[in-house]
Amino acid sequence: MSETEAPRRRSGGRAAKMAARQASPTEDERAVRPGLTGGHYSPLTEAECRQVYEAALWLLAEVGMGDPIEEFVEVVTAASGSVDDTGRLRFPRNLVEDAVATAANEFTWWGLDPDRSIKVGGDRVHFGTAGAAVSVWDHETRRHRPSTLLDIYDVARLVDTLEHVHFHVRTLVARDMVEARDLDVNTAYALAMGTTKPLGTSFFQPEHVHETVEMFDVMLGGPGAFRERPFCVANNTFVVPPLRYAEDAARSMVAQVRTGMPINLLSAGQAGATSPAALAGSLAQALAECLSALTCVNLIQPGHPCVMGLWPFVSDLRTGAMSGGSGEEALLNAAAAQVANWLGLPSGVAAGMADSKTPDNQAGHEKGLTVALAAHAGANLVYESAGMLASILACSFEALVIDNDMLGAINRTIRGIEIDEGTLATGVIRDVVHGPSHFLGDDQTLSMMQSEYVYPVVGDRLSPDDWFDAGATSVDERARRHVAEVLSTHFPTHIGPEIDAMVRERFGIHLPVGELTTSSRW
Repeated sequence: MSETEAPRRRSGGRAAKMAARQASPTEDERAVRPGLTGGHYSPLTEAECRQVYEAALWLLAEVGMGDPIEEFVEVVTAASGSVDDTGRLRFPRNLVEDAVATAANEFTWWGLDPDRSIKVGGDRVHFGTAGAAVSVWDHETRRHRPSTLLDIYDVARLVDTLEHVHFHVRTLVARDMVEARDLDVNTAYALAMGTTKPLGTSFFQPEHVHETVEMFDVMLGGPGAFRERPFCVANNTFVVPPLRYAEDAARSMVAQVRTGMPINLLSAGQAGATSPAALAGSLAQALAECLSALTCVNLIQPGHPCVMGLWPFVSDLRTGAMSGGSGEEALLNAAAAQVANWLGLPSGVAAGMADSKTPDNQAGHEKGLTVALAAHAGANLVYESAGMLASILACSFEALVIDNDMLGAINRTIRGIEIDEGTLATGVIRDVVHGPSHFLGDDQTLSMMQSEYVYPVVGDRLSPDDWFDAGATSVDERARRHVAEVLSTHFPTHIGPEIDAMVRERFGIHLPVGELTTSSRW
């Protein structure tokens, strides 16, 4: 600061201060935004990343992948790969390295609202949902109940309003859909009607991929429209660990490439059960499996947008049960993101899979630990980061809202602290020392209320006395009220009734049309 710097003027009266506090900041002025840069936490050294990669290359060359589909065999063997005497598909080192070099290192994941699209790749961090939960935590009964298609639509509507959830992959399985085709197509419909954010889902059969893309084309205005603006990423669990393809998922992967649908190449071995108990071995196996799929995809269509979805899960070795909220899971997720980023490939991990069955203190610490480490390691897409309970067997509307507060706080830690002459505030300190002796009314304080700080929606920051006077509510109770307010009023209209009628006529939609404008339960 210059010795001759003029004293700073303080703001005017109370009205000006209140206006400054209440003014909505622009996107660029917010304290956090989608795609802040992570990567400051590195659980592995560069040499260790190289060792994991070398182990994965060895596995693909010497052990190979079992049960390859014909399309994979055709493209791999035509490019120097081979099928051994046991029917396993072998990938030479140079073939995999060529695929890594050819693969897209970033891509745009469109939203149905283009302004909500995100750029996937680099060290940009985004938070979102995912999962295949089969139940919903019911706040009133304190029990889990079977999930339905209406739940999928309502979750999408809620996520549509949550600032710090940047993309929405379906969290629930619609257990009221009996046929696989109805499940796949109706899930995709409910998601697209419920949110304009980038979205994702999964598919049982390749035919369902083609039909869903036809539906998306109708929503966007005509044939080929989805290929131009692919707003849905397929979560494709293409592998049955260890090192064996899942036939229907692999065939669906080919359909996703053919239709221009980006793919999350998802490997989800469970350490100590379907992958090694040694964390490094579990990581190497997941990388090998994802690299095999990446190679096949790029041989079919070079540069097709893919996410390296290393989702190495952890077991509680005392019982064999999955432990989604453990410290080991947090460490593995961070390392998985680091390795994918080290290869220059888009990364996606699953963090936030609390083992707790309710949105309680256990869920909070499990989610906070796993999501924060994944984000600081630079995961491009942090799946499962909001709403999940019971090791992803359940989803909670209240947890989605509570976790949105958590994600805002974590995103603020990713942004870090900007150091410059203005933020060091030496002039401000001088003026306050010689003036009011506090910073409450200073111009900088008022101007930075929105740009430097993130505020919770349902998190409590009252004094104990004020909290008691306000009703002494718990965070899940406040979240429940928030959910009810949103879902009784927020009905997205980005797909108009005329287009919706066309979709319903052609694709056999089971979600009642009345739910698009008036909720039957909220």
